[in-house]
Amino acid sequence: MKVAVVGATGMVGEVMLKVLAERNFPVTELLLVASERSVGKKMSYQGKDITVIGLADAVAAKPEIAIFSAGGDTSLEWAPKFAAVGTTVIDNSSAWRMDPTKKLVVPEINASQLTKEDKIIANPNCSTIQMVMVLAPLHKKYKMKRVVVSTYQSVSGTGVKAVQQLENEIAGIQGEMAYPYPIGRNALPHCDVFLENGYTKEEMKLAREPQKIFDDRTFSVTATAVRIPTAGGHSESVNVEFENDFDLSEVRKLLSETSGVIVQDNPDTNTYPMPIYAHDKDDVFVGRIRRDETQRNTLNMWIVADNLRKGAATNAVQIGEYLITHNLV
Repeated sequence: MKVAVVGATGMVGEVMLKVLAERNFPVTELLLVASERSVGKKMSYQGKDITVIGLADAVAAKPEIAIFSAGGDTSLEWAPKFAAVGTTVIDNSSAWRMDPTKKLVVPEINASQLTKEDKIIANPNCSTIQMVMVLAPLHKKYKMKRVVVSTYQSVSGTGVKAVQQLENEIAGIQGEMAYPYPIGRNALPHCDVFLENGYTKEEMKLAREPQKIFDDRTFSVTATAVRIPTAGGHSESVNVEFENDFDLSEVRKLLSETSGVIVQDNPDTNTYPMPIYAHDKDDVFVGRIRRDETQRNTLNMWIVADNLRKGAATNAVQIGEYLITHNLV
């Protein structure tokens, strides 16, 4: 199995290499691919030094799978070139997510839709993945009508420059700014760019992607996305109105039996999900599960996950695992 990691030198790319190694992904030859400025650089994978190559060389090598985390423009230009030589591309950018001809996949929810013909597969937004992992079993049981989500997103979701900005501010160093304002001791209601409707791109991803993943437009999602000064891990306050009523103990049982979801919900012992505990883990954590007392059939929850792992790298690798297990590559 010849596998290419495109954007290998970036923050998510490095986590992808870590996840591939941890999960013993069946790689016989690993191609580390990056932009021209990184070509020739050496990176280590499972004790071996591998030289970074450019995109054209990677296409010429015809890998079976290429996992992309190199930005939307790179994906739009190069994913079709890989697909044309028979490579299956798993893309972590927003480039293909809402393309009606491409599947948007969270393996635990909708991998069964995949076929050999799917040569470009989209990985959802990090905030979307952790939310739908928790919503999926609940939607199946109680049928969602409306979701209101507010996110508390770490600076690692922006990238290395943002992590450096936060570290500089903590150390009292003047440095390059990833954000228009300080992030330390602050909260920015500004994730990604603003759109004409007053929402940010991140907020609209949260609104649209779940409908595509569930292949269901009978429910709606409205979002407010906020950047906070945590180094890693995204948190979400999620309010869900259902068609049917629920029992809280049944909700907790349903979620605790869901693969990839861990319930941390005991106010008596101050047990609830936090980014500091989600760090470097592949599960999605849910707690503060309680009834919304202002409205019928409505639930409040707090959902946390490591945005670089299940929110990006792990989900992409799991798609690759599914493709191999089901002989789709």
